[in-house]
Amino acid sequence: MYDNTEKLPRAILVAVDTGEYDAETSLLELEELARTAGVEVAATSIQKRPAPDSATVVGSGRLRELTEDLERLEADMLIFDCELTGSQTRNIGDVTGVAVVDRTMLILDIFAARARSSEGRLQVELAQLRYRLPRLAGSSENLSRLGGGIGTRGPGETKLETDRRHIRSRIQKLEEELRDLTRRREQMRSRRKKDGIITAAIVGYTNVGKSTLLNALTDAGVLAENKLFATLDPTARALLLPDGRSVMLIDTVGLVRRLPHNLVEAFKSTLEEAASADVLLCVCDASSPEMDEQIEVTTSLLAELGAADTPMIKVLNKCDLVPGLRPLDRKDTVLISAREKTGFEELLSAIMAALEPSQKRLKLLLPYTAAGLLAEIRQEGKVFSEEYTPDGILADALVHIRVLHKVAPYQIS
Repeated sequence: MYDNTEKLPRAILVAVDTGEYDAETSLLELEELARTAGVEVAATSIQKRPAPDSATVVGSGRLRELTEDLERLEADMLIFDCELTGSQTRNIGDVTGVAVVDRTMLILDIFAARARSSEGRLQVELAQLRYRLPRLAGSSENLSRLGGGIGTRGPGETKLETDRRHIRSRIQKLEEELRDLTRRREQMRSRRKKDGIITAAIVGYTNVGKSTLLNALTDAGVLAENKLFATLDPTARALLLPDGRSVMLIDTVGLVRRLPHNLVEAFKSTLEEAASADVLLCVCDASSPEMDEQIEVTTSLLAELGAADTPMIKVLNKCDLVPGLRPLDRKDTVLISAREKTGFEELLSAIMAALEPSQKRLKLLLPYTAAGLLAEIRQEGKVFSEEYTPDGILADALVHIRVLHKVAPYQIS
């Protein structure tokens, strides 16, 4: 009999508290990230310092303690709650003799495991290569590659230079492929706008229930797990509002504190789905003590993407876990439980209120060649009066938002 169960890597999590942010809260999130990546957390360590050590992040004394803890706890990895340089990674590894991972590398690893679509995989690979490029000098051996014939002998090209050249070439190719995908996504967005399709993007912190909400509202069948970054690829489903309007609901990638810049850049085309939406549903965990900070992280990133002026509804999810939580007297905030499917009437009413009216009353002068538009207006709106004049048909009509772009050239007031 053999035990073929795979042993999870054991890690000690390390943070340096410089007072720049709440190190304890950030370390708790790192612990959740590690578990999501399939790492068993053996212990955590926080050191207060005015600034991280330039060579080893933590002090030499703490590094010796960590080396002893690694042996005592039988851990085989150190995970740092900050971004390490190539030389810092090498220095720490030389002293401790174990694998050294930083926060960015951990998040990239989770993204690589979760990406399903071809675009998602391209975005992750691009972020990984951009992360690796400046760190090659600290991790690669400086070896020369010599030519084998006359005229090619000499110091040759170092392995480091070759690796850099290969990575830069691959980055350029990935950027071209992503530019093509971004153009395609922009064309789809402009087509949706032209067709009068209303979009609502579900945004927010990771693991607050965005996919659960999408499934509950539309029966989308999207993977919803109690893990960070369960959703990477955007999913769109149609939602019919009580006033008869159809809204395209889009689920987006979750956010975390100090999301790596390379990742934001790589996933910009995906995140721009939220920036171009007609209304944003900012979902947050009402049972979390960090709810206000989660909202702040989401709104600041959306502002970076140019969505600061887009109507936003704050959706406080998981209210079933907070007994006695009372509804707020605010139009832009609703309390729901996506799992129990409660508070959905208030949510749908808030979406309708945030969107532009579904119909507008207009005076139109339609040329006789466009007389067929009256039939389209009557299908979902109303024609109050029509008068046949030498210049065309003068009409007073209640026009549905879907037909607005067609009649806009003929509007007279």
